[in-house]
Amino acid sequence: MTTSGTNATQVPYRSIPEMFLHRVAATPHKRAFGGPAPDGGQTWLTWAEVGEQAKNIAAGLTTLGVGPEDRVGILAGTRVEWIIADLGIMCAGGATTTVYPTTEPEDACFIVADSGSKVLIAENAAQARKLAAAPVPAVTHVVLIDGAADPDATPPQLTLAELEAAGAALRAEQPNFVEDVVGRIEPEHLATLIYTSGTTGRPKGVELLHRGWVWEGVVQGEVGVLLAEDLQFLWLPLSHSFGKTLICGIIHVGVETYVDGRVDKISENLGVVRPTLMAAAPRIFEKVYNRVVTGVQEDGGAKAKIFAWAVGVGKEKVAREQAGKSVGAGLAAKYAIANKLVFSKLQARLGGRIRYLVSGSAPLSVPIAEFFAAAGLPISEGYGLTESSAGNCVNRPGELRIGTVGPALGDLEIKIDTDGEVLLRGAPIMRGYHNQPEETAAAFTEDGYFRTGDIGELDNGYLKITDRKKDLVKTSGGKYIAPSHIEGLFKALCPLTSQVIVIGQARNYCTMLITLDPDAVTALAANGALEGRSYAEIAASDHVRGVVEAAVAELNQKLNRWETIKKFTVLSRDLTIEDGEVTPSLKLKRRVVETNFKTEIDAMYAGTLAEV
Repeated sequence: MTTSGTNATQVPYRSIPEMFLHRVAATPHKRAFGGPAPDGGQTWLTWAEVGEQAKNIAAGLTTLGVGPEDRVGILAGTRVEWIIADLGIMCAGGATTTVYPTTEPEDACFIVADSGSKVLIAENAAQARKLAAAPVPAVTHVVLIDGAADPDATPPQLTLAELEAAGAALRAEQPNFVEDVVGRIEPEHLATLIYTSGTTGRPKGVELLHRGWVWEGVVQGEVGVLLAEDLQFLWLPLSHSFGKTLICGIIHVGVETYVDGRVDKISENLGVVRPTLMAAAPRIFEKVYNRVVTGVQEDGGAKAKIFAWAVGVGKEKVAREQAGKSVGAGLAAKYAIANKLVFSKLQARLGGRIRYLVSGSAPLSVPIAEFFAAAGLPISEGYGLTESSAGNCVNRPGELRIGTVGPALGDLEIKIDTDGEVLLRGAPIMRGYHNQPEETAAAFTEDGYFRTGDIGELDNGYLKITDRKKDLVKTSGGKYIAPSHIEGLFKALCPLTSQVIVIGQARNYCTMLITLDPDAVTALAANGALEGRSYAEIAASDHVRGVVEAAVAELNQKLNRWETIKKFTVLSRDLTIEDGEVTPSLKLKRRVVETNFKTEIDAMYAGTLAEV
């Protein structure tokens, strides 16, 4: 089956810089990007101010030798300066190489060197020092966002302010310098190099073009994902394609956006910023769910009963809406009471003004999606990959179908291959993998469709992702199992959970590794017999064992016999980015987890011949 948008997408821009300059001219005095101020408040820039800074950076980079499609790396966390630097790079005709700030020095050097980046924009001296881990011969200058430049450094350093000053001087002599450069950028020119996991263990660079990114910006506006009156809270890693695609939509539509990449500040920022729009990885929504449910369970009594009643009412309302049926006056009246007594408090936690929540980067658990929809905070799940500029499908506002990632955006073509693999073709698809022609050739079908590696199905134009092709588990009994489906069910059943990994490849039964949510651990440590205990002690406690056992038993009632979980292990620590077990966008790295916890996995299969 093949599906695509009904009409050809009309894109009025040739490049991101052209789209950006159009936005600056259209709404120069409107607020563009805000962030935390040194005094704890907020600081905002207008589009005109962002335009001036980006143009100065662009001109400054040309004085350092950056020309058409030359790469410039950004090694920094999510902040307003990241966005402006990215825009400056592209307004110079260059292409941005993104590097996660948590990337280890050796890998950071590999990415910068492999990309051939001429300049590196680093957040501070600590990030700049990563270049010392291995040779990066193409880099001629390092620009520091924060801190003073080291006059003795090699390569030479300068501050972002100094780069802007050099650009301002050039523009004073040639007022239309940047505009002239922008006018020469073609849709097929390289805009971004984003590195993703490679089969050899080394990251591979995904070449993304201006034509794909401006397409992303336009289609987000077409379907109402972003509205000009929105206030967006953006915390996502800008080194990742999910964050980048949102920036394109922000520029096209002109959305005010508060930017703060500190994950530990998300909850606080929601209450202060009070956004109408936020996109997040499923883990963020899972943490909110866990915090709410464990809090109610601890309170118990009448509060827990009222909560359970409200959720039941909310889910009944959602079920009717999903089936296309009328809610009815009686149920609507009960839901109004449930909303006032219970759901309004959760809505207030998210700022009280949320219009639209978007989930991407990894599968969203259906039960958790149902819970949020019941609470009047429907999450529109979307879908995309780095190789396809991140935004390919999304559930539209008011047209949510839980369990799907929505219809295709714009005129993107989607086809399901004979083995169930999702294939994509259209403007946002990458040019290829940087310097890897064989990998590039293998990624496409003969008729030009990109092989996503995801297994899915189409239902009246709505795409449902059932699993990763490579992540499907085949037991020794020959049965295929979709781990993400089982993991999503379990997370909703056990709110103590942070991460869960189903094991079973070439095994004769399935097991699970489970980690605890840090907030849940904190709550347990402050309650009764577990007070003062460490994470590891709580994970090993009889209390946790009992809670998890009950959830596994309930899970198994929902599974086929060959899918059931025979054993589990609660790990003594959570999975971390630093140990390479989850990506900065919070995706599980299954192979790394299985390697790091091989002893625990082997123990669950030792001395038994249990059959599937």
